[in-house]
Formats: sequence, structure tokens, C-alpha cells
Amino acid sequence: MVVLKKKYFDVKLEIFNTTISLLAFKPEELKGRKVKFDLTKILKGKNCEGRFVVKEKNGQLIGEMYEFKLHLSYIRRLIGRNISIIEDSFICKTKEGDFIVKPFLITRKRVHRSVRKALRDEAKEFLIKDLENKTRTNLFQEVVLSTIQKQLSKKLKKIYPLAVCELRIVKVKAK
Repeated sequence: MVVLKKKYFDVKLEIFNTTISLLAFKPEELKGRKVKFDLTKILKGKNCEGRFVVKEKNGQLIGEMYEFKLHLSYIRRLIGRNISIIEDSFICKTKEGDFIVKPFLITRKRVHRSVRKALRDEAKEFLIKDLENKTRTNLFQEVVLSTIQKQLSKKLKKIYPLAVCELRIVKVKAK
């Protein structure tokens, strides 16, 4: 009777250049496994998580990011008094498929419904146009580094100044 023991296998996370160890009998068992990874320390207190799926490339296990998500506790901390919250959810087409994008905007003061609608529409238009020529890895790198959020905030500042401009959820749409 042969008893197999579980071992730790290193999986490299593609965007962050870090490795995590996952427990399995063989490395082949890890293919397709989904992993949550807390990004709070890497992003200096921005309470969020990344979700990865393990794939094998060139004999090495690599975690491909398929979802970026801000935690609800972080969002609650951002919300103040006498402000307007603007949320939306839509599908963006990229070079490598469809993504579900959920922007989250907070104004500095309470604003009228027409201003909220203008902000929502302009954010949607900007994101759809900006993401159509990006690959999956480029998209997640820019979301994690907040470059898309900064560009969006600068664009929306012309309509009304924002206190917070974040992408609450960015994930690959299931086929």
C-alpha cells in the first residue's frame, strides 16, 4: 500500500511577481484551481482581493488573474455624509473577451440626478472606449496600479469634482 503525501507547489502570480504555495498530491491537480489573494498590503491599505486561476505554461504553474474586487468594508469607509454615490454595471469588450466592469463614484457634495446620470454615462463611454484595445493582463495591471481610475477621474472632473473614483469589480465574463 502506497501512501501519497501532499506537497507544496509554487504558483507564480502573473501580475505581482510573487509566488504562493498550494498544497496538492501532484502539480497536475492544481490546474484549474481558483485562488483568492488579498492585495491589501501590496496596494498600501486599499482593501481589495484578486482571484486567480492556476494554469500551466512552459512547465511552470502560473496564476492568471480573472477578477479584481474591492471589499465592502473599504467602500463603507469611503462613504461620508451629504454626498452622492454613483454606481453602474456593464460589459466591456476587449481583445481577449468580455469583462464585467462596475465603476464606483462618490461626489464631494450631494448633486442633482441629471449630474449623476451625466457622470454615469461619461464613465461608461470612457471605459468602453478605453478597454476595447487592451489585453487581459494589461487591463488588470492598470486597474491594480489605478491608472484607469486616475484617467477616469480626470475626465469626469470636468462634469463634477469627485471625492472617489474606483472600479469596484472588474472580472472576466463567464462564457
